[in-house]
Amino acid sequence: MTSTNKYLDITEIAIALRNENQVAIPYGTLYGVHDEHEVEFLKEMAVLKAKYQNLYQPLYAKRYEIVNGLVEVHGTLNNAIKDHDDGTKGIPNFWLTVLKNNEVLAHKIFKRDEELLQYLQDIKWSMMESPKGFKLEFFFNKNPYFKNSILTKIYHMIDGEEPILEKATGTEIEWYPGKCLTPTSPMEKLVEKKANFVSKSKEHKSFFHFFSPPEIPARRDNLDEESADKFEKYMEQDYDIGTTIRDKIIPHAIKWFTGEAQASSYDHDGDEDSDDEESNDEDYSDEESND
Repeated sequence: MTSTNKYLDITEIAIALRNENQVAIPYGTLYGVHDEHEVEFLKEMAVLKAKYQNLYQPLYAKRYEIVNGLVEVHGTLNNAIKDHDDGTKGIPNFWLTVLKNNEVLAHKIFKRDEELLQYLQDIKWSMMESPKGFKLEFFFNKNPYFKNSILTKIYHMIDGEEPILEKATGTEIEWYPGKCLTPTSPMEKLVEKKANFVSKSKEHKSFFHFFSPPEIPARRDNLDEESADKFEKYMEQDYDIGTTIRDKIIPHAIKWFTGEAQASSYDHDGDEDSDDEESNDEDYSDEESND
């Protein structure tokens, strides 16, 4: 049965019921009330999320103090510090380990990124009301690679029943001379006049390209089908990385560090993640060895 026939059948049934029972079914009223309730539900859910996000903040602040050696720790994390007993305060390579233990992020981190990610002190996220969306913030200690102390990635959303990604923007990294890890983009850039994608470089892959997402073309209708599909896939993958950091990494960083979350993720999402990784590898053309 086609979708058109399906709707015709429903209409015929409704007419038959009305004719037999002389009851006019108020479809518009029913759906209107349902939509009103759904709008209220989404508003209340947003308020609830904001409430608990505020409750989580003191816990994240305590984690920051532990990771960066501002307070003493005991238990499992204390053992992690003892394993790196070289005079370094806190938990060395905490966020690097956290990110590499997540299957979505692991193949986006290359060996050239690892030394710089050792300077990562914290990752935070926050909701935005105007414009709608959410913001990720990566806090770095002073390092020999770039001047910035904070790198930001913002996802701008179109508000509605189901939020839709409008665009993503990131911090322009102020690299020190000779230290840039992203001298050319590994992504396929849009060339408007040709209305397709042209690969600029397959070299210099880096996690830090995450902060320079491609601009959404002004006239997407000029893209051919293949180019539009590639752009759509890239945006989906980029959004997946952002929501993974927001929903999994930040709330459960300690479990990702110890490997507990990694084991749980493989148990529940193994098949789905494998499919996603295969797709990501194809579209990003990542190096197999992450060198």
